[in-house]
Amino acid sequence: MAVVREIWKIRPRAKIDFWTDKKYYKNARKITVENGMDVDIKRVSAGKFRRYAGFGLMDYLRHFDIVLNNIADFFRLVAGFFQSLFRLIAHRPDVIFLKGGYVCLPVGMAARLLRIPYVIHDSDSVPGLTNRLLAKKAAKIATGMPLKYYNYPEDRAEWTGIPISEEFKPVSEAKQKKLKKELGFDPDQKLVLATGGSLGAQDINLTMREILPELLKHSSVMLVAGRERYPEMMDLKEYEKWEDGVLQSNFRMVEFSSEMWKLIGAADVVVSRAGASTMTELSGMAKPVVMVPNEELPGRHQVKNAKAYEKAEAAVVVSDSKMMKKPELLLEAIMHLLRSEKEREKLANNLHSFTKDNAAENLAKMVIGVAGQ
Repeated sequence: MAVVREIWKIRPRAKIDFWTDKKYYKNARKITVENGMDVDIKRVSAGKFRRYAGFGLMDYLRHFDIVLNNIADFFRLVAGFFQSLFRLIAHRPDVIFLKGGYVCLPVGMAARLLRIPYVIHDSDSVPGLTNRLLAKKAAKIATGMPLKYYNYPEDRAEWTGIPISEEFKPVSEAKQKKLKKELGFDPDQKLVLATGGSLGAQDINLTMREILPELLKHSSVMLVAGRERYPEMMDLKEYEKWEDGVLQSNFRMVEFSSEMWKLIGAADVVVSRAGASTMTELSGMAKPVVMVPNEELPGRHQVKNAKAYEKAEAAVVVSDSKMMKKPELLLEAIMHLLRSEKEREKLANNLHSFTKDNAAENLAKMVIGVAGQ
């Protein structure tokens, strides 16, 4: 969305389509409609190759459902390739911007066959499988971290930073209180925001369920449970009290918000995964963060992201596996930050230093430049 806005600033009449898989389709429509963006959204069949850190052959044989899902998704990938091929032949674009997720692979493969130029972008310090497969024929390669973290050819690669919407910027204390009030919370009470992204993070949700009663004694809490995980967390609604449309408790749970900047802006402490885009949004808003990196992702890229922030004293990191065995580890980390304004300020300032200005503008110019070649 941030890149699209910048493209329209330079090329106001540009026609932009957004392709996604069915899992993210609802989120994409919600975000674009609520932000008044005239973007045509289409579904694309795509398959995910499931690999897990530390898994060997015997592990996959013991979890044969993973193997079966990979086989099924291979056929989805093939279907997505032909779907993309026919669409691109019918409506040949000038350029394609591929963000790196698995849905980009069938589109990129079709674009390569048709010799349609494309730009890829890596957010994490570890390139994903999709981008590694598409990089060889990419017209340009944009990176979220400095080029030293990657093995891309320097003549085509550029450190642009990670694009985020312009709303993700620090808010004043008065603005923070106003946002708390808009969300229904006491503006003078500390607010903890826990989020696992738009689809949700099961481990964060389950741990929040365990520590919530104690945490609510010390702060307000907002949980973004995620579209996929929200139904299994409905028991927490007993903590959420409303009367005549007014929140009467210090807890709220939502499945997803298209205005995450408001939730983050209101928060005093944020609990989050360590995905690069999410961390860039938190960095842009200069928030103290307790990171719980997903340890099972291939390449352990979230763990590596978290180590970089921890080394710079820009975030508190809690191990996912240790947290699941001992939920109070997360509670202790949150409580430490709630009690120490000095520590919150240090983390927030150090995290904010990771923000690279004009990332969306840099990417927009790159995409437009490739389209004009």
